[in-house]
Amino acid sequence: MLSRQCLEELRSAWLPNITDPGLDRLIDLLQTGSPLLVHGCFTRAVPMGCLATHAGWHHPRTAHLTQDAGISWLCRVAGLNPATSSVLREWDQCGPHSLELRGELLAFFRDERARRQAGAPAPAGRAVPSRLGELANA
Repeated sequence: MLSRQCLEELRSAWLPNITDPGLDRLIDLLQTGSPLLVHGCFTRAVPMGCLATHAGWHHPRTAHLTQDAGISWLCRVAGLNPATSSVLREWDQCGPHSLELRGELLAFFRDERARRQAGAPAPAGRAVPSRLGELANA
């Protein structure tokens, strides 16, 4: 089960900043068990990357980056420290064979895609962090 810290980070920093194409890409990689979704590093070789890297490759501010897309997306877009990201810690600790974690993340991201497609407002507590305006100028 996803930890409380992981869920809070997903809701407060990841979802407000993942583009629709980025969300679709993560869903596709998780549901197919793709080897392009790696653990333990941000990027092995393009197109192999972690959750944050794939989100970064599908975001307009970081899409032009290769090796540093995940780090830049976490820092400059989501406002997180890559070294202390709860999502990445859980992802890396469980490794590629954790079907439970993959399934939980897949369900979480599918729910978000369905919410977006329905045009429903973001649940309370999911507002875009105020520091994003500052980060946009960084």
